[in-house]
Amino acid sequence: MNFNLKGLLCCLLLTLVTLIGLGQDRQIDSIKSVISKAQEDSNKVNSLLLLSKKYFNEEPNEAITIATRARDLADKIGFKRGEAYALKNIGIGYYMQGKYLETFDYWNQSMVYFDSVGDRQGVANILSNIGSVYFDQGDDANALENYLKSLKISEEIGDKLRIATALGNIGNVYLNKKATLDKALTFYLRALPISEEIGDQNIVGTTTVGIGEVYFKKENYDSALFYFNKSLVAYQGTEAVPYSLNQIGRVYTKRKNYDLAVKNHLQAYELGKKLDAKLDMIQSLLGLGVAYEASGEYKKAIVAYRESESLSLEIGSKGDELKETYQGLASSFAMLKDYSNAFKYQSLLTGLKDTLYNVATDKKLASLQFDFDIQKKQGQIDLLTKDQELKEKEISRQKLVRNGFIGGFAVVLIFGGVVFKQRNKIASEKKRSDELLLNILPEETAEELKATGTAKAKSFEMVTVLFTDFKNFTLASEILTAEELVEEINHCFSEFDRIISKYHIEKIKTIGDAYMCAGGLPIANTTNPIDVIHAGLEMVDFIARNKADRQAKGQPFFELRLGIHTGPVVAGIVGIKKFAYDIWGDTVNTASRMESSGEVGRVNISGTTYEIVKDHFNCIHRGKIEAKNKGQIDMYFVDSAKG
Repeated sequence: MNFNLKGLLCCLLLTLVTLIGLGQDRQIDSIKSVISKAQEDSNKVNSLLLLSKKYFNEEPNEAITIATRARDLADKIGFKRGEAYALKNIGIGYYMQGKYLETFDYWNQSMVYFDSVGDRQGVANILSNIGSVYFDQGDDANALENYLKSLKISEEIGDKLRIATALGNIGNVYLNKKATLDKALTFYLRALPISEEIGDQNIVGTTTVGIGEVYFKKENYDSALFYFNKSLVAYQGTEAVPYSLNQIGRVYTKRKNYDLAVKNHLQAYELGKKLDAKLDMIQSLLGLGVAYEASGEYKKAIVAYRESESLSLEIGSKGDELKETYQGLASSFAMLKDYSNAFKYQSLLTGLKDTLYNVATDKKLASLQFDFDIQKKQGQIDLLTKDQELKEKEISRQKLVRNGFIGGFAVVLIFGGVVFKQRNKIASEKKRSDELLLNILPEETAEELKATGTAKAKSFEMVTVLFTDFKNFTLASEILTAEELVEEINHCFSEFDRIISKYHIEKIKTIGDAYMCAGGLPIANTTNPIDVIHAGLEMVDFIARNKADRQAKGQPFFELRLGIHTGPVVAGIVGIKKFAYDIWGDTVNTASRMESSGEVGRVNISGTTYEIVKDHFNCIHRGKIEAKNKGQIDMYFVDSAKG
């Protein structure tokens, strides 16, 4: 069985989720009552933040909605610390849904606000959380970088809770590879006395689990058992007890003490059943199956494995647990010489491996897209560094010129040729740097960033936002290779880039197979609703032609949903390292709803946009359509341009 790091990854991040206990409904009702009577001040913001936390685990969408209310109120009353925590909570809501790019965006914004009010504890917390996003994406290098930054700040301000958390998270990164197990152990052992000193049993438990797993992988089962037992003591009274019991059971199986292995797995199963924790029950049954199989009790192993299979299918799990279940069933039936059933489960295992391969491919593609969206902004930092290097080269050149004149006219002539060549090279490099920077950021923002090192957020009263999303994306991803899929996405998005450039529209970002752009910024204008609709019609037409071409070749194709809305936004750069030009506001959310509420091959616009463009386009009124979290909104399909 694989060691599950989820609880250890974000001890601090998810503590506020796991601490929700008895009386939850009563607590929620009490907080809602306070909010209904509260004035619009910082206390109401804090109450909304507290309420949003209550929904993280079970209803993350509701948590996001409530945290967004807190952010809007904090912005209205100028409560920046409240905005920081609201953005953090929105990010946690997305994290719980596995939407990592949105998580990353909101936590970066949160970190900017924490930094602006001098809250270094908040910055350290966000850095730790961002590290966990990278860890989930399999990007150990960036995870480690953020964890180390969090550790440095936490040590500087003496925040022992976050020091212990950062040390544990760094240990998790090193636990991934056999070659770095000793490093993992070093960081866990640093975290343990600190967590014991502050009395945080959650971190004590997860740290000792990590230490136990290091020793388990090193086959030092006595030490593994010692630390798994310590985790069991730390976890007493929490829902994590079955996990420690199962780890202890694994050790006893390895030591061939099968009676104790069975005892611990059965105890874990009963506790999991009492808590209705299906995954703990599955892992307990797997542990039982392995113990019974290792002891030669194959019929008992089959009973345990079959119950594990039933629960896995009940919760829709097709991951490692089901794979190990089928492996156990196939080998146990084979040992009983029941080759028919052995072949059956071996076939199920083979089919599951294919499914897991496809899931892994999807995750890899999502990770590639995530990395692309994040890393494409990194070039801007390199360009700023390049500018500094160019300045240093220029200073060096001037010194050489001065020395050349002192050396004599003949040397000057020789050096002049070198200088001319170097100057042309510098000019060429600077031009290339500027072109790359302009490919990342709007020209006005890039110039402001080069001149001052910062770019202030700006409000725009009328911006038209366009969202697109591909239908058939999942189907295509199952048929095409990863390279073919990325190539087709790039083909479509490159054409979208050309179309919006034609209408002077700013590309904001891509998120997976979604594309977002906006007209009316960074230079405000009044024609942006018309410009964006023209671009939208051309996008729809391009995708229709592309579909026909691919159908003729027997290839899978994309279809397009497209939505547009007009209204006010705030635009600016987020983050402190990997800058990204982005926009925020209810206009963005409504535009997204226009896309999701639209139909394939149609340009769907809001009633607000329609009122601006009705003299320029032939539109079909769809009536009031229910939009998620927005209620009913007037929507129109754009048929064609007038005249």
